[in-house]
Amino acid sequence: MKHLFFYLGVFLTLTACKKSENAPKAVNSDAEITQKINQMYSVYGKSSEAMYDNPFSDTIFSSGLKKTLDEAVKASNEDIEKVKKSAHPEDKPQVFEGSVFTSLYEGYTTYKILSVKMIDGSNPAKSEVSVEFENSKETPKITWTDKVNLINSGNGWKIDNINFDKKITDSDLKKSLKAFMEGAKTTK
Repeated sequence: MKHLFFYLGVFLTLTACKKSENAPKAVNSDAEITQKINQMYSVYGKSSEAMYDNPFSDTIFSSGLKKTLDEAVKASNEDIEKVKKSAHPEDKPQVFEGSVFTSLYEGYTTYKILSVKMIDGSNPAKSEVSVEFENSKETPKITWTDKVNLINSGNGWKIDNINFDKKITDSDLKKSLKAFMEGAKTTK
């Protein structure tokens, strides 16, 4: 009987420790997610030029989104070279313009994270982050909210897509990149 109580005590102690280990992970997830959002917008967010100047980080973007981004930039670079070598080098190649990672072409002057929502029961783990943007350079000032989707397949949170504000455009980042690549193909 003593052995039973001893083993039960050890089991309960280990179980209690395991639960307290998991408790800070939600807070850590929010902090990690916030960090990823801030990294993306500080490196790539203000203008499309950053897409050509900075390789896409596999610590910020999911493998699927990174692959699509790389393919889109490659298609653009190929079109730039094709136009340069063409009989009409003054033609405009297929290039990224404006703010690619937000709904509004003109981009934002400020942004803030409104909420981080964990999607329960998803595998891999998923999160949706509401990000409110403002462009105070436009008259009148424009505000909108995009939803950034992240996944965690066990190696950290990564941005997987951005659902653009429906008031501005009926698209998302992946769709707009695919449409861009289709446009680059038609100029070939």
